[in-house]
Amino acid sequence: MFKVPSRRHFALIASICTLLLFFTYGVTADSHSPNLQAFPNGSGTLKTFSTQGSINLSSAFFQSLGTNGRTCASCHEPTDGWGITPEHVQARFDADGGLDPIFSPVDGAVCPTADVSTVDARRQAYRMLLTKGLIRVSMPMPANAAFTLESIDDPYNCATPQALALFRRPLPATNLRFLSAVMWDGRESAAGQSLVYDLTSQANDATLGHAQASAAPTAAQLKDIVDFEMSLTSAQATDNDAGNLDAEGGNGGPQSLVSQEFFLGINDPLGLNPTGKPFDSSAMTMYAKWANLNSSPNAKYSEARAAVARGEVLFNTLPIPIEGVAGINDVLNQKTVIGNCTTCHDSPNVGDHSVSQPLNIGLVDASRRTPDMPLYTFRCNLTGQTIQVTDPGRALISGRCEDIGKFKGAILRGLASRAPYFHNGSAATLMDAVEFYNTRFNLQLSSQQKSDLVAFLKTL
Repeated sequence: MFKVPSRRHFALIASICTLLLFFTYGVTADSHSPNLQAFPNGSGTLKTFSTQGSINLSSAFFQSLGTNGRTCASCHEPTDGWGITPEHVQARFDADGGLDPIFSPVDGAVCPTADVSTVDARRQAYRMLLTKGLIRVSMPMPANAAFTLESIDDPYNCATPQALALFRRPLPATNLRFLSAVMWDGRESAAGQSLVYDLTSQANDATLGHAQASAAPTAAQLKDIVDFEMSLTSAQATDNDAGNLDAEGGNGGPQSLVSQEFFLGINDPLGLNPTGKPFDSSAMTMYAKWANLNSSPNAKYSEARAAVARGEVLFNTLPIPIEGVAGINDVLNQKTVIGNCTTCHDSPNVGDHSVSQPLNIGLVDASRRTPDMPLYTFRCNLTGQTIQVTDPGRALISGRCEDIGKFKGAILRGLASRAPYFHNGSAATLMDAVEFYNTRFNLQLSSQQKSDLVAFLKTL
């Protein structure tokens, strides 16, 4: 028998059951969800605005186009900032004992051959999905690799040179017009092609792979999916401590984000802005007016809004001695580059990198490996250097040794809805993410600085 949901899970399931019914079992032709519907998260609420006028739940995005019952929404829920969270994945498991379509062995289990015959077996098979919201991506060594795979240490005894096991978080299916690369390793970004072309390829590959379709979606279905995704803009709209994020001159929420300027290379710190405009480290300006509020210090939200403003200033201006980051230090041929958070999160008021420049910040180093992750040992053919990582990242696409461990930076808007963080879910909370950077770059942040940064990140 499957586990009976707790009272808390019953409440959680009740709050999202309507949407889950849509996602899992299909929708009627006139099903729509209104624009700016509030979805609660631990920090407040997130809202989504669609340029189509409402969230069209009859879109092909919500339809099962494969053989295992999955839809795009199986791993891209509006309740979770159009991604997934372990809490909601757990609730779905508890509701039916792990029979929801998201629990498909093809990539939801630690190995496609894992035992899923009982509830207990499924709980073990899907533990990476249940605990960190990780999907198993299976990829081979590239034919043109300038490196050799020397060994595999896989706790699940499943990975092979023909199918490396890579555990990654589903990226959010919203705010896509701000993308400079599609997928963590950029594998769906084709040289010289448009973003719409790349997203169409991604939707096709996801349907054939994740949904195990026996045939590719039609051109009309793919267009419908991409049009739907491109219409979405999402952001945190209210904060439990700071209240409405567009109050008193604040510029939070999705509606201001709809009109946010973006183009490839905007505000790039390495001189790749096609307009020639120099980099401005003050890329985040949503809460500048909260820095000097005229409201009473005793007003309900004054202290929290001041903390958000301080966090935004820190994000823009805190000096960071960047060292050992492949994609920055090697490109500039500088051992130390004094940057800021916005050196890598440079897209104004969005926070991803505005050019397709993956970076290795050390997330997959062997020293940070946890027992639930595989470890791969590679040797660079030219130099003989040995590198151990839990995920080779971009290198499996480019074949370049210098790309081992590189990943793109994700869009930061809507962070509060989609913990855990980083591609491998290694930071359970935003404080954990801040602490990673604090230790990685020896920032020696004070408790107040950490708290202010988290306060700001929660409002994105």
